[in-house]
Amino acid sequence: MTQKSDVKTKNGKPKYSKLPEKGSGNTGRTVRKPAGKSYLLNSQPDPELHSDPKAKTDAKSDILDLSFEELKAEMTSLGEKSFRADQIAKWLYKGAASFEEMTDLSKSLIQKLDRHYTIGTLRQLKRLVSSDNQTIKYLYLLSDDNIIECVVMKYYHGVTLCLSTQVGCAMGCSFCASTRGGRIRNLTAGEMTAQVLSVDRDLSGLGREQIGGLVLMGCGEPLDNYANTLKFIRQIHDPKGSHMGYRNITLSTCGLVPGMRALAEEGLSINLAVSLHAPNDAIRRKIMKIAHAYSIKEVVDAGRYYFEKTGRRVTFEYILIKGVNDRPEHARELSALLKGFPCHINLIPLNENGHSRQKRSSEESIRRFESELESAGKNVTRRREMGLDIQGACGQLKAAYSKNVQDGSRGV
Repeated sequence: MTQKSDVKTKNGKPKYSKLPEKGSGNTGRTVRKPAGKSYLLNSQPDPELHSDPKAKTDAKSDILDLSFEELKAEMTSLGEKSFRADQIAKWLYKGAASFEEMTDLSKSLIQKLDRHYTIGTLRQLKRLVSSDNQTIKYLYLLSDDNIIECVVMKYYHGVTLCLSTQVGCAMGCSFCASTRGGRIRNLTAGEMTAQVLSVDRDLSGLGREQIGGLVLMGCGEPLDNYANTLKFIRQIHDPKGSHMGYRNITLSTCGLVPGMRALAEEGLSINLAVSLHAPNDAIRRKIMKIAHAYSIKEVVDAGRYYFEKTGRRVTFEYILIKGVNDRPEHARELSALLKGFPCHINLIPLNENGHSRQKRSSEESIRRFESELESAGKNVTRRREMGLDIQGACGQLKAAYSKNVQDGSRGV
């Protein structure tokens, strides 16, 4: 294996090291990976990527960052019986906001927990409900005053939460509002868990159905925060946690190829959605910076590898942008690219956000594009548009809130 080195740039493009491909069975075969510790596209390493972002402002640790096994070990280190971890976990995932609520714990244990830990609750800044009552957008304040957002969507099969994995995003996709300002920091596993618990508490208070599925499709690139994201998924799946089935969890990536291949090796049967958004490299490079790092063939091949390893169908997301990627010949090229791959294609009309000058494709263009794919025998759907009246797309509510705060108003 080659030595890792700092990422360097040339002519504004990242430089990559070569690493053996995990699971290839051929040590001479390689995949490109940005040099350094994470699957980053940006050139400067983030000193907070592998540290607790709260450490600078709070000497206590977030107990939600602990896996169940870590919680058991912590009980032993505090001189307590390991079964106390079961009691604490039960309270945490019931939505307890303080240790005092845990009525079956001794007073001495509560005092110990108070000395060493906090429960990572989030402060709700905004809650917007769509006019059709099917979508709720939340804006939350973190302990270090950073802001994140998540969205609840009501489908016929239940309630799904779209949550964030980072504060901001480094990927720089031209059509996405969450990339404004770049990536500020990664979220911890506890902060991801706190989104689930905070929203569930709010839904309960509103008399609404609880969360039944998760999509890691909010602000940030999950595979750019690989370790924390995987820890969160395992914790939320744990019977001592929310016990959410892996098949009710979808991870969305812009196409970080090494991360996709690593995820295939994890033994998780979660769903994978890949933001493709183009039928060829030339178009993809115009709208997605990550396309300068990994070719479209590498991305699709990584999707095939994920399917082969997990048996889970891969969804390719495709935003339709007027005059960019929405012509019939683009649909035919996309069909050829995915030939022989039993995948799903999800067409997404562009949500115009003021962040770019890109425009939504016409209804006629969308229908024609979908028809071309169906004629080629592709499994294709058009994404149901939800929350348009409450700035439901990634990063929109946060951007509007931040702008209004700067202008001296707290309204959105």
